[in-house]
Amino acid sequence: MPDWMVWTGPTAAVFVGLGLLLCAMAIWARISPPVPRRGFLRIETDRGDRLYIGLISGAAVLAGWIAVTDLSMWLALAAAFLVVLAIGIRG
Repeated sequence: MPDWMVWTGPTAAVFVGLGLLLCAMAIWARISPPVPRRGFLRIETDRGDRLYIGLISGAAVLAGWIAVTDLSMWLALAAAFLVVLAIGIRG
């Protein structure tokens, strides 16, 4: 394994969590096909689109938090989670 690649427990947990989330979304789509709708994003999206947009937005919140403040990353994680949740429910 290359020396530059460091797999820590939290890094592995993030990737396992994303994999499980994608599997759950695939199963949900098979059981109940997604229906596109318009929300506050002003574009027609289904739940998979909103998940993707939410995850990218959450990552942007985390990166922005690191760039502008030294406050706890737990607060950043809570803010990112709220952004993902808002986009997923109302987006």
